[in-house]
Amino acid sequence: MQAEFWLERWQNNEIGFHLPMVNPRLVDFWPTLDLPPAARVLVPLAGKTLDLGWLRAQGHAVLAVELSEDAARAFYAEAGLTPTRRVEGQFIRYSAQDIDYLVGDLFALSAPQCGPFAGVWDRGALVALPADLRARYVAQMAALSAPDTRTLLITLEYAQAEMKGPPFAVPEDAVRGYFGATHDVELLLREDILPFEPRFKERGVTALDSAVYRLQGPA
Repeated sequence: MQAEFWLERWQNNEIGFHLPMVNPRLVDFWPTLDLPPAARVLVPLAGKTLDLGWLRAQGHAVLAVELSEDAARAFYAEAGLTPTRRVEGQFIRYSAQDIDYLVGDLFALSAPQCGPFAGVWDRGALVALPADLRARYVAQMAALSAPDTRTLLITLEYAQAEMKGPPFAVPEDAVRGYFGATHDVELLLREDILPFEPRFKERGVTALDSAVYRLQGPA
């Protein structure tokens, strides 16, 4: 999936993937990570999600990584925040009230530039990437993360032949293949969401599940 695809989606406001609310499964299952309130949290491929404000309200400092500067600007504008902006190498950093955006290519991000974090909220990164980029994403997240980092991950499960992604189908065996060697992988919930996703029905999907996982790295 080329960067130009996502930049064009934001430029054209083709963001049907954006939830106009805090993700309910974040609210339900974030406490299962048992992170200290002051723990720093990374949200990869964040878009302009309202989840960032919710995480900040729990006491976390939040770092969003996002390719589109339009998304970062929209988040702060809609949150009523006026961020600072500065260029950091290949990235642009926006900052306001313990919510930072690094605008640029996640795959170009280094651990020192990212800084330490204890938790990850992945509600749309893994499923945004085609199969040939997912292993690279998993390796990059491992390079950025401390070994004991805890992740709350949401995936989608459907017959990939029925619809061309994104978002892509990532079944449980794939999740365990990506993370099982380095993490304790716990499936917290699988639920049928097709009745609430008319866009998928319109694209020919006949069955659609959402799965929520807790990933725990070694201490």
